[in-house]
Parts: sequence; C-alpha cells; structure tokens
Amino acid sequence: MIVMLCNFPPKAAKAAANALVDEELAACVNLLSPVTSVYRWQGNRCVEQEVPLLIKAPRRLADRLQQRIHELHPYDLPEIIALPVDESASSTAYLAWVRALGSS
Repeated sequence: MIVMLCNFPPKAAKAAANALVDEELAACVNLLSPVTSVYRWQGNRCVEQEVPLLIKAPRRLADRLQQRIHELHPYDLPEIIALPVDESASSTAYLAWVRALGSS
C-alpha cells in the first residue's frame, strides 16, 4: 500500500478525488482543509490556496494513479509524493481492503 500526497487548487480537488475513487485507482481519498502554499515557480514566489489530498492505493496502481493525477491536475508540475506504508504497524483489515481494490 502507498499513501500519495498531492495538493490541488480548491476548485479541482473534489472532482479529482471523485475521479480517482470512481476509476478504482484509489481506495480512499481524504480532502484536507485548505492550506496556503508558498513556493518558487519559474523564478517567481507564488502564494496559492490548495487542498491537500491523501490518496490511499495499492502499490501496484502507483504508476497509473500518478499518470491520472497528471491528467486531472491543472498545474504543469503537480506535487506528487508517494509514501510507503509500514504494513507491520498498520491495520491488516484496512490493508486488505485497500489491496482488494479493482479485484471484484
């Protein structure tokens, strides 16, 4: 299992979360409270409101999930960071639910 982190503009976040779950690329997506992101892009300091998405998915779907995020995201270079899950310290029932995605 992986947890993928990606910030979306507020107007695009819910649609992206719905698409990832509906297309069975994610078992669950949490939309967090909006944050203010400060970053440098193409030589300029940018300040944007964004909604962090926590995307839980089987590791086997990571490449397709990343590709779909690129398609859904309005930025040229969206933040996409995949974190491994310590399965020895995680709920085995929850892990099994995530892993079963797309197998029914």
